[in-house]
Amino acid sequence: MTADFLTDGPGDAAAVLLLAHGAGAPMDSPFMDAMANRFGARGIRILRFEFPYMLARRAGQRKPPPRADKLVGVYSGVLDLAMRETANARVFIGGKSLGGRVSAMLAGERDDIDGVVCLGYPFHPPGNPDALRLDPLNQAKVPVLVCQGDRDPFGRHEEVMGYPLEPHIRVEWFDDGDHDLKPRGRAAATWTSNLDAAAETAVAFMLEGYGT
Repeated sequence: MTADFLTDGPGDAAAVLLLAHGAGAPMDSPFMDAMANRFGARGIRILRFEFPYMLARRAGQRKPPPRADKLVGVYSGVLDLAMRETANARVFIGGKSLGGRVSAMLAGERDDIDGVVCLGYPFHPPGNPDALRLDPLNQAKVPVLVCQGDRDPFGRHEEVMGYPLEPHIRVEWFDDGDHDLKPRGRAAATWTSNLDAAAETAVAFMLEGYGT
């Protein structure tokens, strides 16, 4: 298996984050670029990659995303490749939306990672709040950080606060943010400030430890 990583951050970083994209946007989407740049500037080594269906889209094929569980094996293989490049760094996995969900699923199978970072977790499909996707988070064998916008249609603040989440899961909220953490114009926060805050929260999680 091979993977073409898009890299950010120092090669000798103390922590490496393997970062997967969401269902509809590639690894170099504006959101992914913005977060990877912020992580890299704060001393985290970022390795971005694409699932096969997204690579097929780049080649002009119309490929829908498969079910999340069908991507776990792919992510696991990419993780094996990434670990060859990490030396003595702490290794985290994560992703945007679908990528975060697959990361959490993988963390239920493997304990040779240090944690999971989910950027906009899809707690449920938009408009279907009863179809909860809590098991990947609750069954993860390592600490999980979720960075979520207050009004994310995949899991709003008032909804998620009532979910039965295990103690190893930490959810951090970002002011008036949508699924990309972007607030409305009348909010006190800006998209830049929310992205900065999410990056700082995730970096502290990776460098200083869970719960700090």
